[in-house]
Amino acid sequence: MTKKALAGMIDHTNLKAFATTKDIENLCKEAAKNKFASVCVNSIWVRKAAELLAGTGVKVCTVVGFPLGACSHRTKAYEASAAIQDGASEIDMVIDIGAVKDGRWDDVKQDIADVVGSVKRNAKRAERECIVKVILETCYLTNEEIEKACRVCVKAKANFVKTSTGFGSGGATVEAVKLMRETVGKGIGVKAAGGIRDKETAMAMIEAGANRIGCSNGVALVKD
Repeated sequence: MTKKALAGMIDHTNLKAFATTKDIENLCKEAAKNKFASVCVNSIWVRKAAELLAGTGVKVCTVVGFPLGACSHRTKAYEASAAIQDGASEIDMVIDIGAVKDGRWDDVKQDIADVVGSVKRNAKRAERECIVKVILETCYLTNEEIEKACRVCVKAKANFVKTSTGFGSGGATVEAVKLMRETVGKGIGVKAAGGIRDKETAMAMIEAGANRIGCSNGVALVKD
């Protein structure tokens, strides 16, 4: 894989609570220089990132219901709406993990569908394409739960399924990525995130079926 192709699959990420203005400026500068797919930042930084990346082709991604997924559906939908209005084009929402563990699949679907609907409405107003990625936090799920959650994501019309927040007890694994890809097929994307710090790991995730990589170490990945 070429450096350019790999860079185009990377969400260059800084979701640290203590990220400063300078940190976000550096993140965006690196993303623009390397032509990453997006920067992934907390929503407080969306407007700043959108201003810094205007005209570069690098998208702004933000997180919703992060990192626990344990806020109300309407709160997630509002977060997504505000983020799109501020300039985000990609929303990474955390699934209702408790509902997954309970087997309350109608609630899981509604949670995702509410965010997807909010994003679609606001994308139309903003006149730009916006997508939703659903973070499963696979470290807390069984293989059966991962499969069922992926199927619900497809039914709720999400654009991607994603492994992890990076704040759970574990990150992306090749096994989880492979299972997710096998379950969703080719129709939607698979994002591997959490613990990906070198090119070898990134390539293993891509070979398993990921077509987007979330990491804070993107520059090192494309320099290897």
